[in-house]
Amino acid sequence: MTNLPRIRTIFAGTPEFAVPCLDVLIAHPDIELVAVYTQPDRPAGRGRRLTPSPVKQRALTAGLRVVQPASLRLEAEQAAFRELAPTLFVVAAYGLILPAAFLAVPAHSINVHASLLPRWRGAAPIQRAILAGDDETGISIMRIVQKLDSGPVWLRRPCRLAHDETAGSLHDKLAVLGADALREAIAMVGANRIVEQAQHDALATYAEKITSADRVIDWNEPALQIERQIRALAPTPAAHTVLGGHEVKILGARVDDSLPTASPGSVVAKNASGIGIATGAGGLRVLQIQPSGKQSMSAAAFVNGYGEQL
Repeated sequence: MTNLPRIRTIFAGTPEFAVPCLDVLIAHPDIELVAVYTQPDRPAGRGRRLTPSPVKQRALTAGLRVVQPASLRLEAEQAAFRELAPTLFVVAAYGLILPAAFLAVPAHSINVHASLLPRWRGAAPIQRAILAGDDETGISIMRIVQKLDSGPVWLRRPCRLAHDETAGSLHDKLAVLGADALREAIAMVGANRIVEQAQHDALATYAEKITSADRVIDWNEPALQIERQIRALAPTPAAHTVLGGHEVKILGARVDDSLPTASPGSVVAKNASGIGIATGAGGLRVLQIQPSGKQSMSAAAFVNGYGEQL
């Protein structure tokens, strides 16, 4: 810890991805964390009970002040932010648009973003990287500007994608990598040694929000693309289809070129190795499946229970 005053900081984040970054701020000796912003409690579970975000839960256990505005556009919310007088504003997957009035207050407003900007600006960079078949993604720490994810980058930390990478596994890797990158960004602020690199807008791609249409499996697509779709949406919200008259989520699959050809969507194998399905190009072997209203199970278990209907 230095002899300088601690950096007066506000954090804004909502989902589990943001919690490791919050932990860094809580533990950092040079940070005075004066407030944590997170989205309002939302209904969750079968009972639809109001549930605090993972960030709120962690902040409360640390005894921190939690602020949960439904919008940041009200003057009262902007005045309250000004009164907190942060020097550093750290954002990680917060989910609300930040008005210029908020960004004008701190000396530094930075975002922990789950891609190597300018690739995959936007809401779903983890899923879009897998869907596109990228070999590499990572974390970018950038200065926040009004245009979406377009601010100059302070630092990037790359991450290779495994051949069987899912959105869940990549999320966990990038959450840890984001926290490590944030530590370095704090050191840059403390030392007043910030170097910014402008993004090249011409190279930008956009990670649009995942919609219900993204979840529907089109068996006319090539097996490789369907396999990416399944990995990109696992474990949630999950790609889905109908098998044997049952609505199911597909949670695991692999391309299998040994399967016989047939019209796309046809079941061409069902055994202990899984369920083989023909696609527009090649075969796909389904390995993990979740029938509607049921627990996740192996495809072999699904065959045992529903095989005669396939």
